[in-house]
Amino acid sequence: MKVLLTGHLGYIGVEAVSVLRQIGHEVVGLDAGFYNECDFAALPDEIPALEVRDFRDVTSDDLAGFDAVVHLAALSNDPLGDLNPSLTYDINLEGSLRLARAAKMAGISRFLFSSSCSLYGAGSDELLDENAAFNPVTPYGESKIRVEQALSELADETFSPTYFRNATAYGLSRRLRADIVVNNLVGHAVTTGKVLLKSDGTPWRPLVHIRDIIAALAAALAAPRQSIHDQAFNIGKSGENYRIRDIANMVAEIVPGSEVAFAEGASPDIRDYRVDFTKAESQLPGFAPAWTLRAGIEELYTAYKETGLTAEEFLGPRYYRLKTVQGLIDRGALDRQLRWVA
Repeated sequence: MKVLLTGHLGYIGVEAVSVLRQIGHEVVGLDAGFYNECDFAALPDEIPALEVRDFRDVTSDDLAGFDAVVHLAALSNDPLGDLNPSLTYDINLEGSLRLARAAKMAGISRFLFSSSCSLYGAGSDELLDENAAFNPVTPYGESKIRVEQALSELADETFSPTYFRNATAYGLSRRLRADIVVNNLVGHAVTTGKVLLKSDGTPWRPLVHIRDIIAALAAALAAPRQSIHDQAFNIGKSGENYRIRDIANMVAEIVPGSEVAFAEGASPDIRDYRVDFTKAESQLPGFAPAWTLRAGIEELYTAYKETGLTAEEFLGPRYYRLKTVQGLIDRGALDRQLRWVA
């Protein structure tokens, strides 16, 4: 299958490239290149990429000959989305819908959209399945809802969108992110000896390793159309919902000499929800999530130690998406619409 992978040079994308190619797909990338200076330990695979670099500019002609689109690219977390909420909607919402319409016009039947459990926002004490009410608390979460709803309106006998509501991601990548909770807590523990909590630690988070996210995408590319057509799937593993303080305690157990500490001004976080992953585990053919939080922490600890990661490097801009993008704007490389300055 010939697959267009947007965000192929991002945190999940660089590892998805390798997996999808290993199982026989022809992968072509599309990436704005914001994080080309953010490598960790090794370089991404070199693959063909569309000449157009911004998915906001893709036309149906660009997509001729593809069998599927895997759409990972987006302003990738809440702080980055808060940089300019209107831009979040321009890129994550309007840009994604322009891409989807172009894909449909080009005759591409499968459109796999990387959504997020953050659309549940502030949940209840119950495990939330795919029928739960939306309660987003950020522009990022709101944008994911609106894309799903609009893609569903495009769905028909020729165009099958699927929505992967990923839990909070973690895990090792050649384009490491330190601005997500597990990666961040392990990094602080390894480089400073403090497992630094920035909230009071009480909120719940569903967690998923990026390899399990990629496994879900791979499964959907191979699945019968009727099993994924216009379907949403919470992506994660049963039992992998944790309070932030319990994540921190597990990190302290695994990283020698570290201890849990609270950042100055740590306060409650309104993002608080637990998620049910039964549907994906039982109804997404071929999907069998394998990673646990403990295994992921151990993976990160080993990688951080083996590469000699320092506090200066970890806390600098390279592995923080907001810091990286803001730095490109400050240098004049990107304009305020996050387009490259010629």
